[in-house]
Amino acid sequence: MSGRVQGVFFRAECAGRARALGLTGWVRNAPDGRVEAAFEGSDEAVEEAIAWCRTGTPSAIVDDVEVVEEVPTKEAGFRVVR
Repeated sequence: MSGRVQGVFFRAECAGRARALGLTGWVRNAPDGRVEAAFEGSDEAVEEAIAWCRTGTPSAIVDDVEVVEEVPTKEAGFRVVR
């Protein structure tokens, strides 16, 4: 995700929503100011998480969400990478 997505509780809220949806994976700040996330779970839950990312938190301004499908890595739980 790009835009104003760091320093607006994006990662914490993303992680909470992902856990509530039963997803596994991670979310992290990228050095270039973006936020990156990997979601694993049902197609419906992943789509719901991606839809949330397009808006983010009330303080976020999401300019773009790039979705790349990858081979699942069978993450255990959902974590915020620091």
